[in-house]
Amino acid sequence: MGTANKTCSLGRRIYWFAVSVSGIIALLIILWGCTANNFNAGAIAWKTYSNSRYGFEFPYPSNWTSLVAPENDDGIAFTSPQNKTVEIRGWASQQLPNSIVTEQEPVKKIKSNFQTAQGVSGVLVVEVDQRVGSMTLTLIQSQVKYCWQGRSNSQQFQDYYRLFYYIAQQYRISKP
Repeated sequence: MGTANKTCSLGRRIYWFAVSVSGIIALLIILWGCTANNFNAGAIAWKTYSNSRYGFEFPYPSNWTSLVAPENDDGIAFTSPQNKTVEIRGWASQQLPNSIVTEQEPVKKIKSNFQTAQGVSGVLVVEVDQRVGSMTLTLIQSQVKYCWQGRSNSQQFQDYYRLFYYIAQQYRISKP
């Protein structure tokens, strides 16, 4: 009986190892496709969205269509003319001062892993599941949380990765 339990336990470990390895391989294939050097920012006609309320801006392809901006002017979203499910959006919000945050509200401290061309550090998160791929940039300056995101369906995410990354790099805060 002890040998059967050990064999079963070993079988489970091998199974979970194989699942983990195959997941890592799938992620590497997606990221390898994302690093293709077929993106040329100079070949795109750009416009710049500027938000006067929070003082941020980012470039977007000039042929992309803006969605209706919220009345509070906290941000904007643009869609690709080729595919309305591909979006880029930027927004901001006031953060509560640290002294107001209670102990019941855990504060997530994520180490900075990205720096914009302006030199502002933040967190860049890339998530790809079976349906949607997204790249989200979060910057916090002077009690304001700035966010930018690029989204597409997961099958096309590798086609937009370089565009999204470029826009995230060019994100600027004019009211630091």
